[in-house]
Amino acid sequence: MDINSIMSSQLMELQQTVQMSVLKNAMNMETVAAVGLLEDMPQASAPHPYKGSVVDVQA
Repeated sequence: MDINSIMSSQLMELQQTVQMSVLKNAMNMETVAAVGLLEDMPQASAPHPYKGSVVDVQA
C-alpha cells in the first residue's frame, strides 16, 4: 500500500468519526431541549371533556 492510499483511508475514518461526533452532539442538544420543554409544561391535568359529566344509563 502506498502512503496516499493509507492517508486517504485514515482521512475517511476521521471524517466518519467527526460526523458521528457532530451527530451525537446534535442529538444530545435536541434531547436536552425536549426534556426542558417537557419539564416546562404545566403539571395540572386538564379535565376530560365529557367523562364524569354525562351519564348514559339505559334499562
